[in-house]
This record gives sequence, C-alpha cells and structure tokens, in this order.
Amino acid sequence: MESQKEARILQEPVARPPGASRSQTPNAKERQEGGPVPAAAALGAEADDDSADRLWELPVEPAKRRPECSRCSRPQKVCLCPFLPAQPLHISTHLYIIQHPAEENKVLRTVPLLAACLPQDKCKVKIGRRFSEERDPELSTVCRKSGTLILYPGAEAANLEEFILDSPVYPSTIIIIDGTWSQAKDIFYKNSLFRHPKQVQLKTSISSQYVIRMQPTNRCLSTLECAAVALSILEKNNYIQETLLRPLQALCSFQLQHGAQIRLSKEHLLKNGLYTKPMPKNKRKLRKMELLMNSVKI
Repeated sequence: MESQKEARILQEPVARPPGASRSQTPNAKERQEGGPVPAAAALGAEADDDSADRLWELPVEPAKRRPECSRCSRPQKVCLCPFLPAQPLHISTHLYIIQHPAEENKVLRTVPLLAACLPQDKCKVKIGRRFSEERDPELSTVCRKSGTLILYPGAEAANLEEFILDSPVYPSTIIIIDGTWSQAKDIFYKNSLFRHPKQVQLKTSISSQYVIRMQPTNRCLSTLECAAVALSILEKNNYIQETLLRPLQALCSFQLQHGAQIRLSKEHLLKNGLYTKPMPKNKRKLRKMELLMNSVKI
C-alpha cells in the first residue's frame, strides 16, 4: 500500500505558484543544465514555441502619423507656412545641403523650413554619409567647379565676406553639411569630393536663435541660420536673412510656449559651472571639453 501511495504522489503534477512561468519548472531547469527531457515536457515546450511563433504572425497596425503640411513638413496643426514667404525667394546662388541620415527624421529639423523658402531648382538636399563620383556624378561635377564653395570651418577656411572681394570668379554655388559637429566632420574628411571646393566660414557676431537645441559653443549656428547668413552675403541682400530666420523664430517660440526650455550652449554651461553631466573619461573628449571652457576653437 505504501509503495502504491508513493507511486501516485510521483505521478501527480507539481503545483506551481500563481504567475510562475514554464521556465521555472524542473523540466525547464533540466533543459538549461543539459539534463534529460521527458517526452511530455518536450511536446509542451514545442506547443509553447508554436504559440509564440503565431504571435509574430499577427498583423501589426502601423502607428498613425499626424497629417503633415506638404510645404513646411510640419504637422498641419502646427504648420509654419504663415511665417514663410508667399513666394520662394529669388536668388541666383545654388545651395546644396549634405544631410547626415540621422538628421532626416528629427522632429525639430530646420532644413525643410529652409527648402520651403527657396526655389526647388536652387536648393537641393542630398542625404548620406559617403559620396563618390560613381554614386553622385552631379555632386562630383559641382564640387569641381571653380565657382563652388563649401561652408566648413576648417584650418584652411577663409572668411566668406573677405573671400568674395578678392575672388576672380564670383561664387555661384555653396555646399553646407547638415548634422552634429562630429557628423559634419566625419562627412567632410571621409569624402574626398568636399576637398575640391574652397573652404569658407562665417565671421559673424550673431548668436543662434535656435534656442531649443543645445549647441557646442556660443558661436555655433543651425544649418538654416548658416544658409541665411551665407546667402545674404552672396546675394548682397539682408532681407534674405530676415526672411529665412522668421520661421525658425516662430518654431522656437511655439515650442517654448508648449513646455520646451531654452538650451544654453555646452560652452556656457561649462564656464559657469552649470554642466551637470559627468565629465567624459575618454581623453579626446575630455580635451574637447577643456578647450570649450577656455574658449579655444575646436
């Protein structure tokens, strides 16, 4: 009798506490440790795996995006078209924006606003990290023209205003890289095409009005602001700068009214002891931070 009772106890399933998963059972433990797996347990595991596979086959409803304005690429409820010029600005300069792929889907990007203010044949946006003559013959041809400039503050960059006074060929095209400083540097140095145009930079005292996004230094400008200043110089028309900055001002004003905060530059935070993040352990990054604190151009 005792042996029959023990046999019944051994055959009864082991009770699991509520919420316990199958992986907590002795069979699962044996499977993890490489022990023997009873046939019934193996069939149960296969059934669970089949159920999990069926879950992946269920249709997933795509997230609904808010309808966007076809001109400014902003959601229709916060459209900035009232702040854009009624007609695209008349300019003779061709503008090429080389955009890092990471910038393409950012919510508060400024390039769509810039493109909405200019004629389509005068403002072209090319997205990517690497460019070559085979991949983009058009860009290769543009980079080799004597009238093409690239706005990049490298060691060889000349002041734009001074350069156009002495240049035998008046610039007809300007290239601007859109991305963070590290992304722009990566694109510039890893694409030999961008070493053909003359490097220029902006020597301006204006502060960035793109106050909802942190900049490395007080002298940094957004892509839209760089284009606004450069085009106003090349076209000799200050109205262009005022017109291009208007939608950016409206964007920042709207965001600040709805919870955004003014973002001071990293340089300002470091100088005033307001930088709350831990200092980087990487020596190269730490050196950059020290240069920012000492107002040394990096």
